[in-house]
Amino acid sequence: MDYAPLIKEVGRGARGARDLTRAQAENLFGAMLDGVVPDLELGALLIALRVKGESADEVAGFLAAMQARTTRMAAPEGPRTVLLPSFNGARKQANLMPLVARLLSRAGVPVLIFGRHDFDSRVSPFELLDALGLPTSDTLAEAEQRLHTDRLAVLPLQTLNPGLDALMALRPRLGLRNSSHSLAKLLAPFPAGRTVRVVAVTHPEYLDSMAAALPGLTKGGGRALLMRASEGEAYAHLRRKAHLIGFQDGQTAPLHPADTTDLDWPLSTACAPAENATLIRAMLDGREAVPTRIEEQVAALRLLATN
Repeated sequence: MDYAPLIKEVGRGARGARDLTRAQAENLFGAMLDGVVPDLELGALLIALRVKGESADEVAGFLAAMQARTTRMAAPEGPRTVLLPSFNGARKQANLMPLVARLLSRAGVPVLIFGRHDFDSRVSPFELLDALGLPTSDTLAEAEQRLHTDRLAVLPLQTLNPGLDALMALRPRLGLRNSSHSLAKLLAPFPAGRTVRVVAVTHPEYLDSMAAALPGLTKGGGRALLMRASEGEAYAHLRRKAHLIGFQDGQTAPLHPADTTDLDWPLSTACAPAENATLIRAMLDGREAVPTRIEEQVAALRLLATN
């Protein structure tokens, strides 16, 4: 593949750059995932795309390349499996993503947590999961068994898509996120009709791009929940107005109406894995109240998983 013409197209700056066609985008991202793009050209393309922003056709092409290289898993019986991507970790407040997972699995809804962590300034979500007795599965077969018996499993992104994991691992080296960080939230190892994607975004502009992509991904029985992230993690902010958008069968899904006012809910600063795990256990045991926004998110995901 000749990369110079592609760099010329996407690298002219925010105003002069032109979008790739869907076919060009799929071929290019496939080459990135396969690790065949030379370092100089790869860095130029990733930075240029970050400056330009991905078009809808580019996202569709990137997604097709990613899904074609994602390891497939056998979906457990019963409700659709909820996918909780985790790529950030705690910074200033307790990470309650595992609380969402536990509440869902306790209700019989299978949950697969997947991701990677490379932030020196944040507490790893996988250390928190270990503290909760939720270790990473060593193999796909082990994860499938845990989904069947415990309704909850954890996998590193490396196991599901090594090429995508390698692209995300470039963030410390480049100093910036790249297209792979957004695409990873759309990864699904199960058939569309057996999946509930949880797409948690931090920046408002990604609400629009993800909302444009999710109708196509939920055709044929698929489901998705688009929401604002808390510190980049897939749990609802405890104080902000609820922002939960459901998708099913290619359409916006009617969810239980949530309170749309800000709440004065206390935010715990228990970021250390042991302290964070203690807080989550207290909420699961009823010794601490489950935050209203978390209850709303869990209710929405149960609806999407079972209807």
